[in-house]
Amino acid sequence: MKQIKRTLEEQRIEFANGKFLATPLAGLIVWTIIGFVGVFFSDFIAVWTIFIGTGSIVYLGLFLSKFTGENFLDKSKPKNEFDTLFLFTAGQAILVYSIAIPFFLVDYSSLPMTVGILTGLMWLPFSWIIKHWVGIFHTLIRTILVLTLWYLLPEYRFIAIPFGIVLIYIITIIILKNRKKTE
Repeated sequence: MKQIKRTLEEQRIEFANGKFLATPLAGLIVWTIIGFVGVFFSDFIAVWTIFIGTGSIVYLGLFLSKFTGENFLDKSKPKNEFDTLFLFTAGQAILVYSIAIPFFLVDYSSLPMTVGILTGLMWLPFSWIIKHWVGIFHTLIRTILVLTLWYLLPEYRFIAIPFGIVLIYIITIIILKNRKKTE
């Protein structure tokens, strides 16, 4: 079956009409686990939870997409260039571990801050793609909150920062669920 060629703007509109719940739900779940690990376990275990947990968000998002109706692995959907762009932004978030790891090696308590901020940057181009402020909100508030918590609560960095990120995810998911009603 031959696919009909769609313009970039048509593909952008199609992409923007998505629910965008699976990935933030995955982030919410993972950062909640990271926060509870920070409460109940040593910093050593919390460090590994951050590395493993944040590295698994994409896979958990793929799994959850089957239940949110997004089904990222559906091969019958037409190719959309903005899906590819979004994957590039996810790849960018993974590459920024090259910044987080050297800081972590100097001060292990920097990890919640660096990973928390750097992996949240992918929300900025997402805002441009869907022409909605939610990604700008997520990136800016997450960055400010994570940095503030890192300075204000140095003894609780592995607890306060993950739960701060969870709060931002909750607000973001509410905005995403209601964005169609306000447009």
